[in-house]
Amino acid sequence: MTKLPHYQLYIDGAFTEGHGGQVMSTENPATGEEWATFACAGPQDVDRAIGAARRVLDDPTWREMTQTQRGKLLYRLGDLIQENAADLGRLETTDSGKLLAETASQTGYVGDYYRYYAGLADKIEGAVLPIDKPDMHVFTRREPIGVVVAIVPWNAQMFLTATKLGPALAAGCSVVLKASEIAPIPMLEFARLVEQAGFPPGVVSVITGDAENCAIPLTRHADVDRIAFTGGPETARHVVRNSAENFAVTSLELGGKSPIVVFDDADLDGAANGLIAGNFGASGQSCVAGSRGLIHRPILEDLITRISEICANIVVGDPLEAVTHLGPLCTKTQIDLIVATLAKAKEQGAKIRFGGAPLDQPGNFMAPTLVQCDSHDIETLNIELFGPIMSLIPFDTEEEAIALANSTTFGLGSGVFTQNLARAHRVSSRLKAGICWVNTYRAVSPIAPFGGYNHSGYGREAGIDAINDYTRTKTTWINTSDEPMANPFVMR
Repeated sequence: MTKLPHYQLYIDGAFTEGHGGQVMSTENPATGEEWATFACAGPQDVDRAIGAARRVLDDPTWREMTQTQRGKLLYRLGDLIQENAADLGRLETTDSGKLLAETASQTGYVGDYYRYYAGLADKIEGAVLPIDKPDMHVFTRREPIGVVVAIVPWNAQMFLTATKLGPALAAGCSVVLKASEIAPIPMLEFARLVEQAGFPPGVVSVITGDAENCAIPLTRHADVDRIAFTGGPETARHVVRNSAENFAVTSLELGGKSPIVVFDDADLDGAANGLIAGNFGASGQSCVAGSRGLIHRPILEDLITRISEICANIVVGDPLEAVTHLGPLCTKTQIDLIVATLAKAKEQGAKIRFGGAPLDQPGNFMAPTLVQCDSHDIETLNIELFGPIMSLIPFDTEEEAIALANSTTFGLGSGVFTQNLARAHRVSSRLKAGICWVNTYRAVSPIAPFGGYNHSGYGREAGIDAINDYTRTKTTWINTSDEPMANPFVMR
């Protein structure tokens, strides 16, 4: 019997097994077979990682490193990620089922996020205040917020790590990165690049494990100053409750049920491609998936025809093959949820216009599925399915489209397809979402803030301001008078 590859935790500059000896295995979603094992962290490992992160903040090696030097380490990390993008992408594809074309490309682009924050590292500035009191020189400076816990899911882990780790390290923080226990192998391998880049031991640790032994002790830990979490709303509620124990500053990037609004003056080929990208990109396993297509009624049938023609030519199969368009879903649980939700949607009057069932073959494969909904009460319009399921509902007026788009507890992404510039500005300004794409979808950049409204979380990642979220402002008052400080009990 072939021994499976085994991956270790990375704590305080060393690769190590978990203290309790817990080991988990991970399956290849394309085959349903176990392909690797990994060590899991327990409470003592959490203590060790947090302790190292706290210690290194007072270590001159990291504390007294200039911001320019920190930037150079980030540049090096960005270069290493780009150099190893193909290998990291292959690991991620094997572990999560995402297309190799996407994982390798996305990982290569992630290097730009580290280089972006490398360039900002020595541009974190304070200010001299024009204070309203004589003989006082008052200035502010931004200092590292401290120990950061960064928690990332499996579905876009290299990207979602970069949006946290980049600004945190640029600000001078230390970070304990917690990878999902589902498909964590790319992050455990990524730790080798952190080490090669030259970050001092303890500045970055990479761990994984279950909720009880790892995530809960991590988010409740007394020495944590900041939590940056990406995941689902239910888990986020636990994170917020746990942060009450340490008062850690917390940001949340959660799920979505994003609307894509298509007006009858849109370029229909472009709109069809936008809906395909929004729903079938990453096999629909994206927090910004545009899974609610709101379509101007006069073009509904035309658009369904165009989308169905594209779906008929989608190649579903091995995510490592270049010809594949749609890979497997990461877990069997996702397939089960989709099957149950589609069954209920049909009972509620939904029409399956394309697909609608898992493929009869090994692995977690789901056919690209197009659901026509004549009511917004249809189940597929309201549940985040994390799979290649596109739900379309017609509207008659612009006001109705806006109301339908905003009729959700989520508010992460949104899209508008129209050739009318005035309408594009008007509608995008009224959509309650942190991101709005017009005549495109799923575009990201290190320069552009990323985050949501409502149950899609709070706080922003990426962009120039994100680096300040990993700092605290210190105000310093200096009395410049030669006179001694006045008696505080003598009022003048």
